[in-house]
Amino acid sequence: MTETTRPRGTHHADHPASGPPTGSSPRVRRRPRWRAVQAFKGAALTFPFLAGFGLFVLVPVVMALKESVFATKSAGGLGFGEQTVAFVGLDNFVEGLGDQVFWAGMLRVFLYALVVVPSTQLLSLACALLLDAARRRTAARLRVVLLLPYMVPGVVATMVWLFQYSPVVGPLSAFFRLFGLDLNFYSGELVWFSIGNMALWGALGFNMLILYGALQSVPHEIFEAARLDGAGELRIALAIKVPFVRSSLVLTSLLSIIGTLQLFDQTLLFRAVTPETITKDFTPAMMIYNQAFQVGNLNYATALSVILAAVVGVASAFVYRFTNREEA
Repeated sequence: MTETTRPRGTHHADHPASGPPTGSSPRVRRRPRWRAVQAFKGAALTFPFLAGFGLFVLVPVVMALKESVFATKSAGGLGFGEQTVAFVGLDNFVEGLGDQVFWAGMLRVFLYALVVVPSTQLLSLACALLLDAARRRTAARLRVVLLLPYMVPGVVATMVWLFQYSPVVGPLSAFFRLFGLDLNFYSGELVWFSIGNMALWGALGFNMLILYGALQSVPHEIFEAARLDGAGELRIALAIKVPFVRSSLVLTSLLSIIGTLQLFDQTLLFRAVTPETITKDFTPAMMIYNQAFQVGNLNYATALSVILAAVVGVASAFVYRFTNREEA
């Protein structure tokens, strides 16, 4: 017997046509579009930052690199005659790398950083540990007090400390004279101490806040277990709390190194009261400022800025790599 022929109307029911049904096709097409819209909305939140970063960081860097390969020369010599801008290639960088005055200022700042950065980190860590051990209400009040110096603008803080250091009207000199000590905080022997003390006063609260926030994320069950094992508060702080905030210490150290190598506003204001101690090329940033706005050699100052940025980047990378090796 031959196979019964199926009705022509049942062919489409038993063997549906290939491809998705007509009713579901719009849903399949809309899903990738919906995900793309959601991804675009999330990425749009970063547009203000990217725009600011490109406008105020990338564009100035490109302009600096462009200016550093040119030089302004006078046709008549000795600064007279018509001035022309000529392409000099890497001559400004070669001159900057061989400038003894620039590297002498870099050495001063480097020695200054060797003392100030570790001191700031140790005191900030000590304050954070003391706040973490205090009661919550007491810690909240002290946290605000320690953070107040960071809220003061740098120029205002420098003016306040210049008054404090004044040998004529400042209270510090009068205080030390009570003990028979005639200290001149503007002298060559104490000027670095004066600047470092001011920098420590301003950065202590900010670093402490970062470290204190990292301590708050440490699980308290670990402390309870350590106390049950007989560990004291000092042992808990050194063996448990400090290792937990090591990454935050790395962050604050990097920020301190970057700020120290770019030391400018404090020393510039100190120069106004003690020009015989603070010279115009005392720090790399001061030399760049002098070359750009006093001498008028903007191209050479730009090349020195690029060299200073490279030194800061290398120093930061070295510290980051060294601390990561210690963590491993």
